[in-house]
Amino acid sequence: MIRAFQWDLARQVERLDWLLAQLPRYSKWGYNELYLHLEDAVDYPSLPGVARADAYSWRDLKRLVAAAERVGIGVVPIVNLLGHTQYLIKTPEWRDLNEFRRPDGSPEDKGQICPLHPRTMQVAERLIVDVAPLCTAGKIHVGLDESFHLGRHPLSRAEIAEVGLATHFARYVERLHGLASKHGLRLGMWADMLAFIPDAIPLLPRDIIAYDWYYHAFRRHPRVELFNFAECDLATPLLAHGIEYWGCAMSSGFRHEPLPIFGERLANAQSWWRRCRRVGAGGFLVTSWEQDRLAPELVGVVDAAIATLWLNPDVTDHPTMLAHGFARVFPRHDARQAARAALACDAYPFAGYSRWEVNQRWDLTPTDEGSTPWDREVRMHRRLTRRQHIPVPLAHSLQFRLYLAERDAFVRRSARAVFALRRRLSRGVSTEEAKASLRQLLEAAAAFADAWRHGRTAARRMWRRTRDVSILSPNERMLLEDHARLTSWRSWLRKCLRNPAAAWTRSVMAGAWQLQVVVVNHAPAAQRVVIEQREPDGSWREIASRHTIEFRTQAARPRANVRRSLVVGLDSPNPTLRLSVAGVGDVIITRIELTNGVQTLRPMNWGSRERRMLGNPAPRSGVPKIVQPSAAAIELTWNHGGGQPAA
Repeated sequence: MIRAFQWDLARQVERLDWLLAQLPRYSKWGYNELYLHLEDAVDYPSLPGVARADAYSWRDLKRLVAAAERVGIGVVPIVNLLGHTQYLIKTPEWRDLNEFRRPDGSPEDKGQICPLHPRTMQVAERLIVDVAPLCTAGKIHVGLDESFHLGRHPLSRAEIAEVGLATHFARYVERLHGLASKHGLRLGMWADMLAFIPDAIPLLPRDIIAYDWYYHAFRRHPRVELFNFAECDLATPLLAHGIEYWGCAMSSGFRHEPLPIFGERLANAQSWWRRCRRVGAGGFLVTSWEQDRLAPELVGVVDAAIATLWLNPDVTDHPTMLAHGFARVFPRHDARQAARAALACDAYPFAGYSRWEVNQRWDLTPTDEGSTPWDREVRMHRRLTRRQHIPVPLAHSLQFRLYLAERDAFVRRSARAVFALRRRLSRGVSTEEAKASLRQLLEAAAAFADAWRHGRTAARRMWRRTRDVSILSPNERMLLEDHARLTSWRSWLRKCLRNPAAAWTRSVMAGAWQLQVVVVNHAPAAQRVVIEQREPDGSWREIASRHTIEFRTQAARPRANVRRSLVVGLDSPNPTLRLSVAGVGDVIITRIELTNGVQTLRPMNWGSRERRMLGNPAPRSGVPKIVQPSAAAIELTWNHGGGQPAA
C-alpha cells in the first residue's frame, strides 16, 4: 500500500528551502508519494495571470519535484478542475467558465467552473500539459470535490435534464480521463461527490483512482457530514467496479486552529489505516489543509507520528505515537515532555466557529455567562508555556495559544463588567463608585495590552520560521484587528469616566442591547444560523451568523447536544429581526432574549420555555440542497411588557 502525504501550497506558500529540507525526512519515515495542492500558488506557463503575487516560479516547482524524486518520493500535482476553481474564475480571461450566472446571463464573480463550457476542456488541457512533467508518480489529481452547484449553468442544466446528474458528472470525468491518458497519466479524484451521486460510479473509467476522505475517528465506515454524519461505504462499490480506492486522513488543523488537535488527528489516521488494510486500498494519504494559522513543523510532527503505524506497528497509544513524532522531527529535545504538552492542549482546543468568531468581533458574551472556564483555560496554558526543553515551534505555538486564551477571558470578563456596571447604575450607585469600576477596567485593558504584545511576538516567530518575512501572517493581521478593538474599548471606558451614563451606549464589548439566542445542534450537519435586521428601506441585512460545525470528533455523529449561545450587540431595544437556518440541516432554538443587562425582553411570538426546530433535516442521499438564509425565517417582535427600556 502506497503511503503518501500532502502539502496544501494553494492556501499557504512555504519557503522553498524549508520544503526541500523536509523531503529526506519524509522519505526516511516511509512516505513514498507527495501530493501538491496547487491552485494559484504556481506560475503556470500556459496560464499567465492566474498565479498570485507570492506564487512559486515554475523553476522553483521543478526543483521541488526533482528533490522529491532524488529521495524516492513520487509527486502527484492536484489541479482542481470543478469545485475550488476560484483561482481560475477570479481572472477576467477565465471568468466566463463560471457555472453561476446572473439574470442577464453574465458570469458571477465567484463559483465553480461549468463542465460543459466550450473553453473548460481548453483550460484543463493547458493545465495538464503544464504539470505533466511534474507528475513523477505517473498520476494527476483533478480534485472534483465539494462541487455542490452542478447544473447552475444553462448548458449543464440542459444536459442534466436530458441524461441525469450521474451521467453528466461521469461524462466530465471521462473527458478529463481522456486528457490525462493522452499524456500517459492516471487520473485521480476526491471521492466525496460519489457519496452524493453513487449512480455515477458504474459510469466512471475503471483505471482512475478515487480518494475517500473524512477527518474524524470512525469505527467501521467513514461518515458524510452533509448526511448528518451517516456512515458511507464507498470502498465496496468502487472496488467492485474495478476502481482503485484510497483512504485519506488529515494531520493539520481546521481553518483558524493554532494547533492541531493532536489526539484526534492520530485517531483519525488510525481509523483510516485500519480501513485501508481491511479493504485492500491502493494507498493511504495524509492530507494537510489551510495551515497558515499554525506552525507547519507541528503538522510534520503529526505526519511523523502517523508513520508509527508502519514503522512501529505495535505502538497504538497516542502519547507514545506523538513522542515518536517529536523524536523524529526534533531529536535533540525531550520528545515525551513535548508530547505531553501538545496533548494537554487538546483539553481546550480553539476549534469551531463558536470559538473563532472572537477573531472578528468581541460583542459575543451572554449576560449570564460566568468566567470560570475561561480563567481555567488561561491557567493551564500559562503552565504549559513554562515547560522547558520543548521544541521552539511548540513553545511559540503555546505562547500564541496562551494569548488566545487570555483574549477569551479578557473579552468575557470585560463584557460581564459592563453588564454589572449597568445594574449598579440602575440601583443608583454613586458616580465615584462607578468611576472606580471603570478605572479597574482600564487597568485590566492595560494588562491585556501586555498579553497582546507577547501574542504578537509569538505569532511572528511562528510565521518566520518557514515563511516569507515580508508577508503579514493571518494571525498577525488578526492581532492588529484586536489592537484596534482594544483601542476602541479604552476610548469607550474613558468616555464613561467623563460621563458614567455612557455605559448604556454600545461598545466593542457589548451592545446597548444584546440579542442572545441559544442554539442546540442536535443533529450535526452543515447548518448556519443567521440573524438579519430590517433596514429603513425594507431590505434585510445580516448582522450575525454562525456555522454550527464544531470540527470535533465528539460532534461528528448523527445525534449530539451541542449548546451554544449566539450573541450580537444592537443599538436599539426595538429592532425588527428575523432568524433562520441556512445551509444543510436543522437546529433547535431554546431561548431568545434581548437585554441591556438590566431589562430583558422576549419575543411576543416565542414562549419563555419554547423549543422550536428551525431548518430541515439533513438528507440521507442525493446532492444536498444548500438552503438560503431567508427560507422559512421567523420574524421577531418584542414584548416590552408595558415598561420602558433603561436609559
